[in-house]
Amino acid sequence: MVQLCRPVLSVVLVLAGSLMLAGCGSMSLSSFGGPFSSSSAPPPSAPAAAVVPPSVHAEDIVGRWGLASYHRDQDRARTERAAKSLCGQSDAQPYMISRSESGGVTMLGHDNPQPQNMTLKGSPEGKTYIGPGTDSAAADDREVVSFDGRVMVLKWIDPEVAGRYGNMVLVRCGADGTPARGRAKKKTATLAQ
Repeated sequence: MVQLCRPVLSVVLVLAGSLMLAGCGSMSLSSFGGPFSSSSAPPPSAPAAAVVPPSVHAEDIVGRWGLASYHRDQDRARTERAAKSLCGQSDAQPYMISRSESGGVTMLGHDNPQPQNMTLKGSPEGKTYIGPGTDSAAADDREVVSFDGRVMVLKWIDPEVAGRYGNMVLVRCGADGTPARGRAKKKTATLAQ
């Protein structure tokens, strides 16, 4: 039985050695760098990810907004009405979104009383995010859940922040889909006639 195992073992060792040598034949010493390398060029870099444009642009969301938030989906319609009612209250401060010098918007983030520069970012999944920096779906970003020109719903990416603030419902103050400035001009034109 020992004599039968030796030929089988020999065949297995020869095959394993052949496979190892075949693998080495497809590599060169220069691919490892070191003293046998023929060039000092760095390896090619991975292709950059394609930039996906956002579905919402800065000029679409600049303006005054009524703001409210909800945690449960069944509260969304009631929250939208509450946000809209803030636009008509003289003692309510509107939530302001303005244009930033960088081409994005300036608006409040979370846990900071100062407005910040925000970027509108697209993603390969077709989602749009608003937040600082250039990476989509970063921890400080908000996802644009829906936007029809008049009502925008934003959801925080960070679960801890989302747990505290909920989903933000912003209702544009002024005529549907236009900033308040456009509405004021229409009233003036109507009164002049």
